[in-house]
Amino acid sequence: MTVRARSGAHGVREYLRSLWLVSARDLKVRYSTSWLGYLWSVLDPLVMSAIYWFVFTQVFQRGVGQEPYILFLISALLPWVWFNTSISDFTRAFQIDAKLVRSTAIPRSIWVARTVLSKGVEFLLSLPVLLIFIVVAGITQGWGVVSIGWGVLWIPVAVALQALLLLGLGLIIAPLCVLFRDLERTAKLVLRALFYASPIIYGIGDLPDGFGWLEYANPLAGLFALYRAGFFPEQLVAGPVISAAVIAVALFLIGMRVMRALERPILKEL
Repeated sequence: MTVRARSGAHGVREYLRSLWLVSARDLKVRYSTSWLGYLWSVLDPLVMSAIYWFVFTQVFQRGVGQEPYILFLISALLPWVWFNTSISDFTRAFQIDAKLVRSTAIPRSIWVARTVLSKGVEFLLSLPVLLIFIVVAGITQGWGVVSIGWGVLWIPVAVALQALLLLGLGLIIAPLCVLFRDLERTAKLVLRALFYASPIIYGIGDLPDGFGWLEYANPLAGLFALYRAGFFPEQLVAGPVISAAVIAVALFLIGMRVMRALERPILKEL
């Protein structure tokens, strides 16, 4: 029993070591090819936030979200970019490094986990942008004074849950996209619809009558509520958060089964 325990611990260490090596390689490639690498990682959510802030505050005189609205947007757009880019990469996770996937003894799940980790690191590196907006919004009275509450302690929980959710989705999407190539285009369409079905440009309480079920069916609703809890405590609702946790765990367990069942077929297909 002791030998098995040591063997299991050694296996975990080797897995984590291999995961870090391939993830670090991805980050080095991304940031070594452009001196603006970090800027590009935060530019997308910044531009999106500026556009939606202008459209909803200056054009339509919005009635959704909370003040300061730009901070409201940023606090959900940053984790959305992590989610969106990860799902996009899952669709070709095995195809990009097909030779390595076939020829190495590294567990195939690492090629999914490395996307979650590398994109997660980029997300964490983008958080200083959120801090800048907190300071600016606190100084600029036109946006309202921002108070940071105990709810910021939920952010690590949100990060862990989002990583678990993405890992589960990746273990399902990545192998299926090898067997069914059209799923890559389908994933893009689903992501586009999911953006508007998630409380990013609006809050959970802004959903119209008849669409309240989206709070529970969409795990991103609960995750974004956790990210916003420190700045907008009204957004923290227990139901969607619990639902998000249950869905994340369920998808992870399903993903592990799918990966085990499809590992041989995808190796033949690559």
